[in-house]
Amino acid sequence: MTLSQKILSAHCGGSAVAPSQMIMADVDLSLGNDVTSPVAIKAFSESGGKAVHDPEKVAIVLDHFAPNKDIESARQCAACRAFAAEQGIKNFFDVGQMGIEHALLPEKGLALPEMLIVGADSHTCTYGALGCFSTGVGSTDLAYSLKTGKLWFRVPQAIKVTLKGNLPPNVSGKDVILNLIGKIGVSGARYASLEFFGNVSALSMDDRFTVCNMAIEAGAKNGIFPVDDVTLEYVKSRTNKKFEKTDTSDIRADEYEREIIIDLSKLKPTIARPHLPENTVTLDEIAKEKIKIDQAVIGSCTNGRLSDIKAAYEVIKGKKIARGVRCIVIPATQEVYLQALRLGYIEALIEAGAAVSTPTCGPCLGGHMGILSDGEVAIATTNRNFIGRMGSKTSKIYLASPYSAARAAISGYIG
Repeated sequence: MTLSQKILSAHCGGSAVAPSQMIMADVDLSLGNDVTSPVAIKAFSESGGKAVHDPEKVAIVLDHFAPNKDIESARQCAACRAFAAEQGIKNFFDVGQMGIEHALLPEKGLALPEMLIVGADSHTCTYGALGCFSTGVGSTDLAYSLKTGKLWFRVPQAIKVTLKGNLPPNVSGKDVILNLIGKIGVSGARYASLEFFGNVSALSMDDRFTVCNMAIEAGAKNGIFPVDDVTLEYVKSRTNKKFEKTDTSDIRADEYEREIIIDLSKLKPTIARPHLPENTVTLDEIAKEKIKIDQAVIGSCTNGRLSDIKAAYEVIKGKKIARGVRCIVIPATQEVYLQALRLGYIEALIEAGAAVSTPTCGPCLGGHMGILSDGEVAIATTNRNFIGRMGSKTSKIYLASPYSAARAAISGYIG
């Protein structure tokens, strides 16, 4: 079996599973946020649910419209607070303690190797960076997993992505995944598992989170890395919980639908043009077009970790944000924010003219903290650049790494 299939097998009785097989599997962690949890809570109640299957296996994070931007978002968060208190959910994260969910859960040691995690948010696939099977589900599916601790899955076929070489300077995990999506397209891995092998040690833990986070942008069911020393060091620094390490020694190439080879050493900083993540071009190529920006956003569940803030700081320190450009920096968690403060990153960014926000998904989904007006152009370290994603349907979003976004914030132009 493939890496993902091995984990699914372990969660449905231990017998072998095969692509397209329908299974019922035990869920280790069920995740909801302030947008999707209220819908799941309503479905849970309407289905006769009285108590969640296991409060220790539930996490609710208020991150999309929190701190609340309006009355309706306040009501949604209030519903989550009431449910969390009623059900005794320990892993409930509100303003002041919360962070963007897909950065927060690994940071808190809640996502571990071998786990099966579902979340009512498409970017739940982020946790595959830690060697677990994690995927997004609908709110009614979340309600079922809350009630029973189980959920149905169709076992995905798998695509093997082999990494070779090492990353050049100023090239990161964001460039790796944009390059891959550019190769295969937004439907290139539809309902497949993207499984990364080869020289995975060339990617930091943060790079791997970014890569798995955007697996969904290639249509994948999940993205996953094998557990190595980098993974073990990260996990053991976050928790003392025991976990298993999936054996990959018997995984054969013929278990995969196909193999894609990426030579990391040949990658360049990459940009995705509007209005799809597959519309990729290298930074040096697009620089010739002199595309003026109105806003730069550095943050999100894709690129709001400490290494991302550091990358922006190293470009921006001692300089000034270009006149007419709004640069919004959003650390992904309170811990990231504190570390960036202590290291002087935040001070330098503010002195340069950037606005620094408390953790929030905010502008990524057109929620708040950076909505675009008609015709405006943004470069963002977020994961989607669909029409109207960050505001007006006539606005344009260019996806990029923190390095590339910071460069644009300083010059006022992409490149």
